[in-house]
Amino acid sequence: MAGGEDWLEVESLDLEAQGVARRADGKVVFIEGALPGERVQVQVSRKKNAWEQGPMSALARESAQRVRPGCPHFGLHAGACGGCKMQHLHPAAQVAVKGRVLEDNLQHLAKVRPERLLRAIHGPAWGYRYRARLSVRFVAKKNTVLIGFHERKSRYVADMQVCPVLQPAVSAMLMPLRELIGAMDQRDRLPQIELAAGDAVVALVLRHLEPLTAADAERLRAFGREHGVQWWLQPGGPDTVHLLDDGGPQLDYVLPEFGVTMPFKPTDFTQVNPQINRVLVQRALRLLAVEPGHRVIDWFCGLGNFTLPLATQAREVLGLEGSAALVQRARDNARANGLAARTRFEAQNLFEIGPADLQRHGEAERWLIDPPREGAFALAKAVADVHAAGGWRLPERIVYVSCNPATLARDAGLLVHQGGYRCTAAGVVNMFPHTAHVESIAVFDRA
Repeated sequence: MAGGEDWLEVESLDLEAQGVARRADGKVVFIEGALPGERVQVQVSRKKNAWEQGPMSALARESAQRVRPGCPHFGLHAGACGGCKMQHLHPAAQVAVKGRVLEDNLQHLAKVRPERLLRAIHGPAWGYRYRARLSVRFVAKKNTVLIGFHERKSRYVADMQVCPVLQPAVSAMLMPLRELIGAMDQRDRLPQIELAAGDAVVALVLRHLEPLTAADAERLRAFGREHGVQWWLQPGGPDTVHLLDDGGPQLDYVLPEFGVTMPFKPTDFTQVNPQINRVLVQRALRLLAVEPGHRVIDWFCGLGNFTLPLATQAREVLGLEGSAALVQRARDNARANGLAARTRFEAQNLFEIGPADLQRHGEAERWLIDPPREGAFALAKAVADVHAAGGWRLPERIVYVSCNPATLARDAGLLVHQGGYRCTAAGVVNMFPHTAHVESIAVFDRA
């Protein structure tokens, strides 16, 4: 490894929460652990013709936004947990950095500048994570069990005793879980525990590679009674997940502003941060400005997180999703909430959609788009093609909820430059505090 002796001025943070500086010759240096405004030295661990990368080795001038990390397992040292990347930066500054990332992506990748920047959606910085996938490893040499996220830049499981970003009850459960797994007959065949917490139930999904013994099943039951958790088992793929014992309370979350209750299974996709999700749903519906006579299409509707609240305001909502099984679940949720008459659901591959599909689904005054990280390129391209052909009315307003600023920017470029829309507003949603993950929301109005 080459050592860098020059003092560098950190200019910004990149998407991986690394400080970005430049040497005198213009070469870019990515510095782990450094913050904007700081003067640092770097221990270079990777070097290319155009850039270098490595951890901060010395700090001469500290940023006013640098704070003490709230977790003992955070850091750049060997064995540090890799789950968070920004705990050394004040939470308010984290939000500002993510806002800049969103603006830069829109401007540089799409040549789009929002007419208005929305106030960032943010909430509690700790104890916010109600979903997590925790790796499990029995270390035979030490006769101990590790449960947690992977170490930074490593396949090894971090030696975590607490996790302040997890729901507090689950963080306090990490050491008892280690003891539980260590006492089980199958302790070396249990690679993963998935957390899924609802408003009233904490579910733990145990991935097991061999059938559980009767003694192990009883150990799980005793742990569940003591700690108030619901055990689910996963012997194979996601479709094999089932309750250890039938009965017990339902896993769900509530959107109280709309009188909607959303049942879900622990392996379903639901938002990691329920507090932020509630605010996000309210913000999205307020931005859509739905009127009672409107028809709305919810693209990538999932279980109905947006569809069902929309149905309390619109004449009709069409929810579209790629999985027939998921569509049926959304349909069941609509029925359970008394919204079946105002909703309709269809299954379609939304990554291969074209202009004919838009026309088949019919005109609507409003669209909501909430795609996965891959974005909604096919949909945006179909909008551009329909706009070029003319003769069919596209929605007056689109609200796009994104979990990837790069794919949002790509799709925004199509909507604005080829689809006949203006980007009238955009802002960040801090769904994952202390991480470099950027979620956002953007509004597009007919030009």
